[in-house]
Amino acid sequence: MARKFRNPILRGCHPDPSICRVGEDYYLVTSTFEYFPGLPLYHSRDLVHWHQIRYVLDRPSQLPLQGVRASGGLYAPTIRFHQGTFYVVCTLVDGQTKRGNFVVTATDPKGPWSEPIWLEDAPGFDPSLFFDDDGRVWFTAANLAVPGQYEGHTQIWLQEFDLTRLCLVGERHVIWEGALRKGRWSEAPHIYKVDGRYYLVTAEGGTDYHHSVMVARSETVTGPYEPNPANPVLTHRHLGWDYPVVGTGHADLVETQNGEWWMVLLAMRPYGGYFYNLGRETFLVPLRWEDGWPVVSPGSGKVELSYPAPNLPECRWPSLPACDPFDSPDLALHWTFLRTPEEKFWSLHERPGFLRLRLRPQQLSEPVSPSFIGRRQQHIHFAARLALDFTPRTPNEGAGLALIQNNNFYYCLLVTLDEERVVRLIRRAYGKEETLATCPISASYVYLKVEAHKQDYAFYVAEEFETWRIVAEGVDGRILSTPVAGGFTGVYLGMYASSHGQPSENYADFDWFEYVGLDEDEFVYR
Repeated sequence: MARKFRNPILRGCHPDPSICRVGEDYYLVTSTFEYFPGLPLYHSRDLVHWHQIRYVLDRPSQLPLQGVRASGGLYAPTIRFHQGTFYVVCTLVDGQTKRGNFVVTATDPKGPWSEPIWLEDAPGFDPSLFFDDDGRVWFTAANLAVPGQYEGHTQIWLQEFDLTRLCLVGERHVIWEGALRKGRWSEAPHIYKVDGRYYLVTAEGGTDYHHSVMVARSETVTGPYEPNPANPVLTHRHLGWDYPVVGTGHADLVETQNGEWWMVLLAMRPYGGYFYNLGRETFLVPLRWEDGWPVVSPGSGKVELSYPAPNLPECRWPSLPACDPFDSPDLALHWTFLRTPEEKFWSLHERPGFLRLRLRPQQLSEPVSPSFIGRRQQHIHFAARLALDFTPRTPNEGAGLALIQNNNFYYCLLVTLDEERVVRLIRRAYGKEETLATCPISASYVYLKVEAHKQDYAFYVAEEFETWRIVAEGVDGRILSTPVAGGFTGVYLGMYASSHGQPSENYADFDWFEYVGLDEDEFVYR
């Protein structure tokens, strides 16, 4: 029986995937927007099983995210390898000190990666590099047309890239404006050379329901490019909002050492209606060439949830433990911060075996870097719980569990102080914060839990291990979905501590954090 794999290959918020092969090894990066560190770098040997080896941008000097709005920050990286060097190009959107397109390099994907080289006179977003077989290198990106003739009128442009000086040189060429007449948001350009022809793969239609993959080809890299008569070569916009996978687009291609072609792309899995709390995830689909054009997902033309695995030796990596006991000297790679921390507000050393968060005035509702350390929600059904040792001193102090879509849409389950010590469930929606429930507690060491089944969330507290009391159930998870909250990210959940605008010398100690996926298909095809 043929070995199969299950989509998505990267669950949770992993949009805008880009992939490259080096021998028998595959490397993949995705967008991270306002989260720090930026651009997780994954490694695989079979295209199905991936493990994170580092972040491309993990030093504050590389990634100035201070003050970046929600769903600003890092957009659409591209990773390529050429003659012993890895290159990542990306866009920093709405940065307060730096913004625009940049390139970083490394000779080893495990780093260190260089400081960014900011590209002068490189407008737009979604950059990519193409290494031609004549030794020339080309930079492509998308940019709003000026003047634009309609909403979302973009152009794909190309210019030669000097590898020695890491800068653009020569004449700029506009090579594409969309496959469809008045096609909106032609973006995510990647160029490939196959059998002597140049192929341009782009996205079109915006990054929600109407997302799609378009292809054009040319005899010369600068064009003119002719559209594939089968465009869009992949889209789900004709299948309805209730289809299991929607928003297919932003693709990158890779050829295996065995001559197979595969496409990675983003898509969403709605549930509980047209709501996708997981954000845009990374999927893998087969591709073959016929009559000089790529055929995506032959036989169905759709992104399927299961395929026969690539013709590569299976390579599994050790699974990550569900529970992090915080007994390592450094944070695990799946933990991330909101924006670039301007000061270190956490410690794994001050109380060994605990993660300590300092209470600071910064709050989740502000475009700052609050005392929050979180990870992606990666399952439609999940449970997350933590153990917390915290004694609030004033009513403005709180610490506990947070689930965040952006600064205007989140839930917090916080230990705080009223006239007595309580656990308070707070919802922020449409910029308005309200208390949904409170539960009195007496212990300083408590357990907090959230359990979600589709859009039905329940929150719990325990003062003794596994002796749970309900704080609130039947809580609406839909406010944590992009169609409600807007933006480009999925839900992140984790540990949060704040003095809510007031100075504080207090801190909260987290003993452990556990996240468990409860999806019925979690281990199918694995």
